[in-house]
Amino acid sequence: MNRCATADPGLAEFIQSKTTINTAFDRFVEQGVRCGYGELGVCCRLCSNGPCRITPDAPKGVCGATADTMVARGFLRAVAAGAACYLHVVESTARRLKAIATGVSPLTLRAPESVDALAALLGVTGATCAAKAAAIADAVLADLYRPRHEKMTLVARMALPARMARWREVGLLPGGAKSEVFDALIKTSTNLNTDPVDQLLHCLNLGICTGLYGLALTNMMNDIIMGEPEIGTAATGFSVADPAYINIGVTGHSHSVFAGLIEFLETKEGQALGRAAGAHGIHIVGITCVGQDMQLRNAACGSGVFSGQAGNNFTQELMLSTGAIDMLVSEFNCTLSGIEPIAADYKIKLVCLDDVCKQASAELLADTPGRERELARKLCELAVESYRTRRPLVTIDVPQHGYRDVVTGVSEKSLKKLLGGSMQPLIDLIANGTIHGVAGILGCSNLAAGGHDVTTVALTRELLKRDILVLSAGCTTGGLANCGFCSPAAKEWAGPGLRAVCDKLGIPPVLNFGPCLAIGRIELVAAELAQLMGIDIPQLPVVISAPQWLEEQALADGCFGLALGLTVHLAQPPAILGSALVTKVLTEDLPGITGGRVLVEMDPVKAADQFAAIMTQKKRALGIGGAA
Repeated sequence: MNRCATADPGLAEFIQSKTTINTAFDRFVEQGVRCGYGELGVCCRLCSNGPCRITPDAPKGVCGATADTMVARGFLRAVAAGAACYLHVVESTARRLKAIATGVSPLTLRAPESVDALAALLGVTGATCAAKAAAIADAVLADLYRPRHEKMTLVARMALPARMARWREVGLLPGGAKSEVFDALIKTSTNLNTDPVDQLLHCLNLGICTGLYGLALTNMMNDIIMGEPEIGTAATGFSVADPAYINIGVTGHSHSVFAGLIEFLETKEGQALGRAAGAHGIHIVGITCVGQDMQLRNAACGSGVFSGQAGNNFTQELMLSTGAIDMLVSEFNCTLSGIEPIAADYKIKLVCLDDVCKQASAELLADTPGRERELARKLCELAVESYRTRRPLVTIDVPQHGYRDVVTGVSEKSLKKLLGGSMQPLIDLIANGTIHGVAGILGCSNLAAGGHDVTTVALTRELLKRDILVLSAGCTTGGLANCGFCSPAAKEWAGPGLRAVCDKLGIPPVLNFGPCLAIGRIELVAAELAQLMGIDIPQLPVVISAPQWLEEQALADGCFGLALGLTVHLAQPPAILGSALVTKVLTEDLPGITGGRVLVEMDPVKAADQFAAIMTQKKRALGIGGAA
């Protein structure tokens, strides 16, 4: 069968063995040639006069919209949708934190020590730990709900002072986050805003909302609710699903949604339900970002019930086809529509916990703060029922796949602890030339950039050869971990300087920060490096890449990187090339505004060479790393 390629040899072998199911690897090929107008961003279907498209013979839409307007409008609308997704997650997390802090929820705060640190950062107070936690939640929610003409108050407390000064200088201070999304939709409606530059600046405001709130603050509140990450080793790949257990697969982005399920399964009562059905117990199997977040915190919660992280977004259909998953629970996005017929064939129960991710064949069980334990018991009972009815009818086919020694639990705090309590040793390694620089390999996986994880793996391999330390977060990490890059033996793929660092610290050359949300953690690392060096973020020898970005959330992430002043590499451009103006602003003019820019390069070797050249240039300007 003609199927899309993957960089994971074990996954490739398993795909070829599955001749009776239809997955994304099949459908990508079936789609054939893509729409050229859509790729360029020069099509519009906002009104009944269209759809319109820009051609040499028709340089404007019926309304008069130019290519610049169409492209900028489409890009802003996509960034707004991506930002909205992340803001939904941070809103849900803040509401749960408030419910726990006020006693509405029966759950406990696993890291009360983290409350003091976040309260101090945000400038809120309280007489007790619970009061401080409630004040944190209130402060976050207040900023999310402000009107757009009122600036969010926590931005100044979250951002590096030098970056904050630059944002003020160029007018990039967002108002209420949800209002920023709301007004972006207004701007991009029919016969409204036609100013491409204004729309691109709005994208940067949405990027700040996404990064500081949807990413960083979500992580910090999850640390309080679920516990701080600790560096350790864990298993990845399909082999984490043990057929002797009732296996609940989880997909999504918002870890705290599963706080009640984890807490219940950690009890004797929870595991007794599984044993009464004839299984050894009940396990949670991570699929997509929420599993990576569970893996990140496995030492703090769920260590006895979380079996490991199976893989990233495009592995989920094949994971279900092993037959070892008895129920799949989704709480947010990255749950492929294609799982529904496979779940029906393998008699897998599907449950959604939020109507934003409701699938046609799934049962909706609303996640309500205060009813977490009730929901957890119901989920376990449904999983047990599914196990009893389906296991006699299906064949279990779990391949030997993945690694057992993946280093995980890396965060801005645990990395500093590993380095002896400060980021200074990392700066010293760059300054003395042992490490050439730092690259963030972030975000999604897609099938279009050479195949599943193909470009991500190839680019990472090239970066390691050049002694560039890689920090990874998102589905990129899921792919890299399943290809061995997050295991200690991967040091053999690194250059001599980076390899020596790996030997000394006992780490792989790719540091696994976990889910897409952890892009916010990598930003905190960059900010601390800049602060220690007395510089602004754009001056750092740091490049970030979303080599196989997939969806609108990735574009919002990218706009955060651009607002921070970083070079953002993409193997494939978003739908902007139909506008010379938009392309020029993002690739050439933006350095004069924020310091950041978009770099598009499909070839991994050429991209790695460009990363290295940018790092050399930055170090030369700083007079460090032998690049003076």
